[in-house]
Amino acid sequence: MHKIVTVSLLSAAIALSGCASMTETQKGTAKGAGIGAAAGGVVGALANGGKGAAIGAAVGAGAGAIAGNIWSRKMEAQRQEMEQATAGTGVAVTKTSDNQLKLEIPSDISFDSGKSDIKPNFRPILDKFARGLQTNQAARVTIVGHTDNSGSDAVNDPLSVNRAASARKYLTERGIATSRITIDGRGSHEPVAANDNAANRAKNRRVEIFVAEPDPATPH
Repeated sequence: MHKIVTVSLLSAAIALSGCASMTETQKGTAKGAGIGAAAGGVVGALANGGKGAAIGAAVGAGAGAIAGNIWSRKMEAQRQEMEQATAGTGVAVTKTSDNQLKLEIPSDISFDSGKSDIKPNFRPILDKFARGLQTNQAARVTIVGHTDNSGSDAVNDPLSVNRAASARKYLTERGIATSRITIDGRGSHEPVAANDNAANRAKNRRVEIFVAEPDPATPH
């Protein structure tokens, strides 16, 4: 059994290391397959010795591959487009570890203090973002609003939701279906800087937009 488990774990390690020529989608699938194979092999070995391990590894690899995240060419294209559209604006465009595109929009672009009205500088960014979503109908969006700690939770919590709702409304007015967009507000509960001066409070007044392309092979 020890040899079987070792082989399964080695398979997972190989899958996790990936190949330089793999696309991001292929890497995600390979990682899932490797982890699934290792888990399946261990369970199979415990259940039925060597034969069970082989079967378990195969089944586990299939399940892991199905669960791999999607980072498609359309997602990569939108990332590049948003990097170009936001260059020099202070907007951070990144790819998260779970294959989501993330836009972090600071308050000097998005919203004035205590307000949920979209500022003029935010509109061209959302226009470009909406066009990218129109070319990738499979993508789903989550918009999260944040505030600094000025004022009470009774004010900040709904304000953060209203900021996310304003961004959603702007996108829907440009043809993006409401059903594709989820909003949330975190108030002042998830600061990225200490709320000890005006500059840091401005960093905490922000909107985060996440884009994910669900794997069509994964049940939802």
